[in-house]
Amino acid sequence: MTAHLPTLAIIGGTGALGNALARRWAGAGYPVVLGSRSKEKAEAFAGEISPKGGRPAPRGTDNATAAALGDIVVITVPFASHGAILEKIREAVTGKIVVDATVPLMPPKVGTVQLPAAGSAAGMTQQALGDRADVVSAFHNVAADKLKASGPVDCDVLVCGNKKAARQTVIALVEALGLRGLHAGPIANSAAAEALTSVLITINKHYSVSGAGVRITGELIAPDPGGA
Repeated sequence: MTAHLPTLAIIGGTGALGNALARRWAGAGYPVVLGSRSKEKAEAFAGEISPKGGRPAPRGTDNATAAALGDIVVITVPFASHGAILEKIREAVTGKIVVDATVPLMPPKVGTVQLPAAGSAAGMTQQALGDRADVVSAFHNVAADKLKASGPVDCDVLVCGNKKAARQTVIALVEALGLRGLHAGPIANSAAAEALTSVLITINKHYSVSGAGVRITGELIAPDPGGA
């Protein structure tokens, strides 16, 4: 049943977002590998996920090994660890899609937009990996608690990437989670999605919202399959 589905390696899979994504994807039948700085911690977290219907159980290991095992690699680490993680997984991601969900939050002012010199965290990833991997950014504006709960999530996911095929692959992964993924342009546009996270944090605090998200309004017409 899952032979055609790619193995998803989640770097930072014991964190809130990484673990929530792992649970949803495993429940959808995807083979999942949780990565962590601690192999033992990753194994423990993986053991807590028991997909139904004979779907493959997630595995846990260290981040570098997880990146090597995954067909698609998803980065869900704090911004403070971002650069070190890129260096650690650099060789293992050659020829793969790398999905970066990192938001450049800089405590204590996480409600203030503070983008890096590269323009975005995803831009940093693209610069660090170059042509080695196809970088796509996604999942910046969806709350981990919403993903962890069962049922649909009332939130769109903005997907940015320079390669059409890679973008479409990630949009399909978003839809497998029960969300709507939207093509939001090249990696440069990830700056807008990443900045929105600080805006949403401010809204959550000011209006006592539990996990505000983004929903694109208007009737979306299916794009030309041959378009960019």
